Amino acid sequence: MKPIDPAQLQRDINFSLPIQVRFSDIDGYLHVNNGVYFNYFEHARAVFLHETCNWDVMETGCVVGRIEIDYFRPIHLEDEVNALVHCTKIGNSSFHLEQFLIGKTKRGAAYTFAKCVCVMVTVDMKSMSTVPEIYRAKLQPKS
Repeated sequence: MKPIDPAQLQRDINFSLPIQVRFSDIDGYLHVNNGVYFNYFEHARAVFLHETCNWDVMETGCVVGRIEIDYFRPIHLEDEVNALVHCTKIGNSSFHLEQFLIGKTKRGAAYTFAKCVCVMVTVDMKSMSTVPEIYRAKLQPKS
């Protein structure tokens, strides 16, 4: 797979969130365990939805319908990591988020560490209906 330029991603995607790599994230191979990436992406999605859409999770439920992660390079304890998130598609009751973990190694080399594509399914908790229009407009992918 062709490397994804982290500088270009940072220019193309408006939402960025610093990720703290914790000692407990590191496994026996001395890098972030693959399962921890799910936590990083989940946290970034939650902050993205809150900050971008002012999403009220108590009013509108939002669950993962499908998720896939491509791992490009291991993350180590002293690496600087940022999560990028943007919406790429909106359906009737779901939307697609594309996410990246980018950053620099302790030696300063810039990398894209991983990519995540997540299909989120929403439901109004009171009426059990699909994506409310207020969120649809805020999630609309930028051309």
